[in-house]
Amino acid sequence: MLRTISSESVTEGHPDKVCDYIADSILDAALEKDGESRIACEVCCATGLVVVLGEFTTATDFIDVQKIARSAIAEVGYTDPALGFDSATCAVLNAINGQSPDIARGVDEAIEVRREKSKDKYDRVGAGDQGMMFGYACSETEELMPMPITLAHKLTRKLAEVRKSGELPFLRPDGKAMASLVYDGDTPVAVSNIVVSSQHSPDVSESALREGIIECVVKRVVPEKLLGNASILVNPTGRFVVGGPAGDTGVTGRKIIVDTYGGAIAHGGGAFSGKDASKVDRSASYYARYVCKNLVAAGVCKKVMLQVGYAIGKARPVSLFVDTYGTGDDEKALKIAQRAFDFRPASIIEKLGLRAPVYKRTTNYGHFGKPDLPWERLDAAEAIKAV
Repeated sequence: MLRTISSESVTEGHPDKVCDYIADSILDAALEKDGESRIACEVCCATGLVVVLGEFTTATDFIDVQKIARSAIAEVGYTDPALGFDSATCAVLNAINGQSPDIARGVDEAIEVRREKSKDKYDRVGAGDQGMMFGYACSETEELMPMPITLAHKLTRKLAEVRKSGELPFLRPDGKAMASLVYDGDTPVAVSNIVVSSQHSPDVSESALREGIIECVVKRVVPEKLLGNASILVNPTGRFVVGGPAGDTGVTGRKIIVDTYGGAIAHGGGAFSGKDASKVDRSASYYARYVCKNLVAAGVCKKVMLQVGYAIGKARPVSLFVDTYGTGDDEKALKIAQRAFDFRPASIIEKLGLRAPVYKRTTNYGHFGKPDLPWERLDAAEAIKAV
């Protein structure tokens, strides 16, 4: 049976991603000085304005929020006042408070310690919130990620590359792309549609923009055998001069599907950027990806989704669910997940090294599928074999 699946990605100049990048830059700055920092940083931005909000608990004497925000904006590429938003002239407002003591109580001393008197060191830290987190892996691509989101990220990353290199000097920081893949069963066989929208200078012609993006972005990213006679849309409105925070308000955490698997599976709803690892929205999602990737790499299945549920203040998850979509034995995969992997927050943080300032690297072009990130390692084969 043929079916078509689409996924989108955005560049680092998209207003929501500007906010995510500022939030993760502030998080990294806190962790560089105090690895135990509890950070929940939210950012919003609009024309000429950035507002930083959230709850911080850290031993760090001072976090220069304004300096970090301006540096992050400049790194993205907003350095020209003509864009309506730039690192030197935008206002940066700080509205940061301390973490709620009610939340801190559950993280500092989990219910397993307070009520059950556990002495296990991994029972000490409770989950920073309740919720369901999802992990996923499949054999469609080298990264063990779904092909639609993989291609979408490659398209937006290439947009940024040709802008920064000057190869397409008329491009500006804001942009997005969508890839639609035709599947025969579980196998992607062709690209049906590519949509690329990029902010640009006002003096470039529509034809020059289209030709440049097709030749320097689309054809360099999408394999020829998949591209075939695909429909390619470039800036469908015909004009995208006003963009970034001057064109649309940005808010942290609005690109959660872009950040994960492009809609291939369900999403629990929790955002990642700006949150330290005590927030299982982030850390447990990373660990669930780690588990799924190792299950696929070990040959347990060709495709797997894992859902893990948490209660705030409790170290041990309240539920685990595994679906191999008929490519493996669900019962076996669940048993491996339960026996070979430890989903308690303290264990996850230690295993993946999540007290280190690694988060700016995650912000753009997806939190999964990047080989240099610790949750992308394939080092659990022996543990899987032992079950």
